[in-house]
Amino acid sequence: MSESRKGMTYSDAGVDIDAGNALVNAIKPLARATRRPGADGRLGGFGGVFDLKATGFSDPILVAANDGVGTKLKIAIESGRHETIGVDLVAMCVNDLVVQGAEPLFFLDYYATGKLDTATGATIVGGIAEGCRQAGCALIGGETAEMPGMYADGDYDLAGFAVGAAERGRLLPKIDMHAGDVLLGLASSGVHSNGYSLVRRIVEKAGLDWRSRAPFGGGGSLGGALLEPTRIYVRPLLRALAKTDAIRGFAHITGGGFTENVPRVLPAGIAAEIDLSAIRVPPVFGWLSKAGKIASTEMLRTFNCGIGMVAIVAPEGADDVKAMLEAEGETVCTLGRLVGREEDEPRLRYRGKLAL
Repeated sequence: MSESRKGMTYSDAGVDIDAGNALVNAIKPLARATRRPGADGRLGGFGGVFDLKATGFSDPILVAANDGVGTKLKIAIESGRHETIGVDLVAMCVNDLVVQGAEPLFFLDYYATGKLDTATGATIVGGIAEGCRQAGCALIGGETAEMPGMYADGDYDLAGFAVGAAERGRLLPKIDMHAGDVLLGLASSGVHSNGYSLVRRIVEKAGLDWRSRAPFGGGGSLGGALLEPTRIYVRPLLRALAKTDAIRGFAHITGGGFTENVPRVLPAGIAAEIDLSAIRVPPVFGWLSKAGKIASTEMLRTFNCGIGMVAIVAPEGADDVKAMLEAEGETVCTLGRLVGREEDEPRLRYRGKLAL
């Protein structure tokens, strides 16, 4: 029996199944390039599969993290530069794993858009795959959602999910932090992926657009400079952890800056004292501070101000750990120390001034 009239299709409603299938086929080689022990990098099943036994852990504890990129996405969308935003997505997740002493094992992404563009999607996932490669984890799956009416034309959103593992008894932070332990600061690659709602307001107020020349130097466009991807600290930190027992903990300097993130890893009775004059502040932060008339206290609780990761190290091992991290390509400064704290005293103290 033939139909007397043509019925509506999913495509008529704005969802293109063929485009989704084309994207999956386009990104399969990208996923395969992230293979590691425990994962073969295949895509297409209903769930990603990972063989924990193949990793060589003897008594592992799993650690999971999820995150997004925030309104940094708006700069990628409005400037049409999608190559590195996936690196940011991975970085925000795996940097949260390594601060607990965990090795990232696998990653899954969620990519949602109003109308799927295969080329844009493949470019975004290419950045995700590159982030996984930098972190040593496998991209084992994800979800692409085409949702017309939910997002404006060209808009999209990203979320990431990472799982790592550490041997039982090796999780961080350690409970034996003491006054006198040294704080080492690892340089950031720029603004990373926090504070972009404020960044965008400042750019708007300054009358600039993403094609404008970056007002803080560097010779490139403002959009390109602000899209510099978040640094992934996983491999250097894991290698240092494997070589020494001097590391007490790490703090990932993300949303909330130093003010919110350093105290998260400190035990009762301990405060962190940070020498702000020790930080080599990248020019972008000086421009943001001046253009937005932002007080230093607000800068410190919004942005990383040039330090993307803090390591807390026993004093007798501080020089060795600093040398290890520098040998891995990190720029490291001695940022401060831990001090004793009474119950009514703040958990974070600043000395000196930021060179904004």
